[in-house]
Amino acid sequence: MDRAARAYLAQIGRRGGRKSRRQLSRAAAQQMVRVREARRAYREFHTRCFWSFDPSFVVRAEDIEWVAERLMTYGGRAGWERGAKL
Repeated sequence: MDRAARAYLAQIGRRGGRKSRRQLSRAAAQQMVRVREARRAYREFHTRCFWSFDPSFVVRAEDIEWVAERLMTYGGRAGWERGAKL
């Protein structure tokens, strides 16, 4: 790779690194983790707890309490533990 190409790639790499950094508050990061875990639990416990709902349903932040409630009601011990963590 010649010097000009290397210098160009280094320049755009630095610029992209500066632009892509974002600052998340602690609360926003925790909310993102809760949503991710609720989505994972919905997929894993779908046949036991969410069988009457669309399998491709996308859980959002406002659905977390509903997912936790269904897990704790119909998920057995494993579902109860997952729902309590949410």
